[in-house]
Amino acid sequence: MASVWGELKRRNVVRVAIAYAVVAWLSIEVSATTFPMLKLPEWAATFVTVLLIIGFPVAVIFAWAYEFTPEGLKKEEDVDRSESIMHVTGRKLDFVIIGVLVIAVGFLLVDKLYLSEGDTAPDEIIATERKSIAVLPFVNMSDDANNEYFSDGISEEILNLLAQVPEMRVTSRSSAFSFKGQNLDVPTMAARLNVTHVLEGSVRKSGNQLRITAQLIEVEADTHLWSETFDRELKNVFAIQDEIAAAVVDALKITLLGEEPRSTETNPEAYALYLQGRHFSNQGTAESHKQAETLLKQALAIDPGFAPAWTNLGNVYRFGANALGVRPFDEGNELARDAIEKALAIDPHYGPAYAALAMIEIEYDWDFTAALQHLQQARALDSGDVAILRSTADLNRYLGRLDEAIDLNRQAVALDPVSYAGHLSLGASYYVARRLDEAAEILRLAISLNPGGNFSHYFLGNVLLRQGDAPSALAAMEQETSDGLRLTGIAIVQHALGDAEASDAALKQLIEKYAAFAAYQVAEAFAFRGEIDHAFDWLEQAYDNRDSGLLSVLADPTFANLHDDPRWEPLLDKMGLPH
Repeated sequence: MASVWGELKRRNVVRVAIAYAVVAWLSIEVSATTFPMLKLPEWAATFVTVLLIIGFPVAVIFAWAYEFTPEGLKKEEDVDRSESIMHVTGRKLDFVIIGVLVIAVGFLLVDKLYLSEGDTAPDEIIATERKSIAVLPFVNMSDDANNEYFSDGISEEILNLLAQVPEMRVTSRSSAFSFKGQNLDVPTMAARLNVTHVLEGSVRKSGNQLRITAQLIEVEADTHLWSETFDRELKNVFAIQDEIAAAVVDALKITLLGEEPRSTETNPEAYALYLQGRHFSNQGTAESHKQAETLLKQALAIDPGFAPAWTNLGNVYRFGANALGVRPFDEGNELARDAIEKALAIDPHYGPAYAALAMIEIEYDWDFTAALQHLQQARALDSGDVAILRSTADLNRYLGRLDEAIDLNRQAVALDPVSYAGHLSLGASYYVARRLDEAAEILRLAISLNPGGNFSHYFLGNVLLRQGDAPSALAAMEQETSDGLRLTGIAIVQHALGDAEASDAALKQLIEKYAAFAAYQVAEAFAFRGEIDHAFDWLEQAYDNRDSGLLSVLADPTFANLHDDPRWEPLLDKMGLPH
């Protein structure tokens, strides 16, 4: 044994092992610290660790079998002992070990003093790196209460301008407007929105005259950093919006790396109709979408060169066809494409139009490559738009890129902290990535934000079932507000509980009531029950129906038992999904 140990030391195997271990440890620490800052996927640091572990025995074997000589690398057995320079190499390795240890100590100090403060989740990184602000809905001070759409619209336009400043974190509209009508003070709203500053104000509109008052508040100090009142004609509304945004940037002492954001100008009457149309489209009902369509068309009749109105009209067509059923599927999506292409022809640098086009490519064309390209263009032009972030996250989830989906979802939640949709999307991404504890936490938070929201109890039920708590999963499924999803969930969980009769009854109801537009959910139930042929039959029906649920098929854990079936990959190929 002593002779083996002595030979290991003579051949510098021990030194090589120590040097490799020290370098590997330092590399793992550096990757674990820096990769999240660089927004690299979570598996990248794991890949580095595995690679270094695999390399260790290779390095040790190499050190035993070979020696560096003045003539180059030789097998150890070919080197005369009298000519060996192992001792010289050994001293060099000692210096390497000492040098790496010095670097390691320096890195630990830097990490402790500086980097550890930034070793946070992506939403916390965003919060600490940039100025943060919420634009609250401006109060309608007009005599006509129906002018509220105008005050809301002005607030949203200023918010959108500020969101184009990469150096600033701007809370999304859905979160900033969520406190409207509630008697909450500014510090409470700011705390819930996780922002350091708040912009609030009021709008009074009388004929063609406007009075807009705005004030910027630093929450912690409870001080007004800036305030101003603008008395102008309606035609000057765009200049007012730009001036307010510029004043906020200046008050927060932000150095812009790019150009100052500017409003897209149009005819004042067209602008008022556009704001009113957007107000109705945000309500999300069939009737409000019809009103939005009428108002946006009126705005475009006055100014057919107003790209935001074309984009909003395209979204109204698409959502009305795909979600509300107010227009045939093909007709609605083709009208939407035509409207959005008009917007891009007018303004090729309008980010929301690229995002709107991507949604048609995802939901109607199933052209995921084109959609990903257009979402990347949209993010490059409008990095602070939460809808674009969430759409990109959803697309990455459809494509099985779960680390990227989770990272984007977390960024979106940081900008939209009290949004039900944002937390639901993040919870869904955690669920399909099998990160069940995190999924359960986020989905419960989503439910607390909107107890009556669709999907959340269904996803939570699936999470609980995979955590081994079938009774709690059944209770969650029974609370699901979407009747089709409720029946799907009950069919799945009752099967897991061994109650075949109850499972059959729920599945029968699902098929009788919703077969025309819930084929994907029927396939989920059959797949979980192990009825593979029926599952594929209903997946094919979902494909023929252009069922939007089918977008989730690749990452859906419910279909894991179908992956080895010869029919699985052809299905993915038809949809253009990877495998």
